[in-house]
Amino acid sequence: MSNILLDAAAAANQVATGASGGQQQATGFAGFLQGWGGILIYLVVIVGFFYFVMIRPQSKEKKKMAAMMSTLEAGDSVLTSSGFYGTVIDVTDDSVIVEFGNNKNCRIPMQKAAIVQVEKPDTAQ
Repeated sequence: MSNILLDAAAAANQVATGASGGQQQATGFAGFLQGWGGILIYLVVIVGFFYFVMIRPQSKEKKKMAAMMSTLEAGDSVLTSSGFYGTVIDVTDDSVIVEFGNNKNCRIPMQKAAIVQVEKPDTAQ
């Protein structure tokens, strides 16, 4: 009985490995895709997807913010990251002085990075 099971297992192993001569090894580009090439192609596609979905939009947003900060000048209305609206009084290299509210006594120095939106005043009156 055990010899019959061993013979059946050996026959199944030959069919699975292709040792019976019925299967041939793929060559050329098809063989490349079945081996490491298929993995590499999938990896390149995944990296490309992450670049276009995550990295590229983030760099575009960073360039947009840098352009906005370079045009910042006194008299502009700004929105800070904490949600306060104010008017820029003075601009230095990495900081600004912003005036909040209607009374002219609330002037706070802050970093330019804390500004999320800039609105230019209307000069045409």
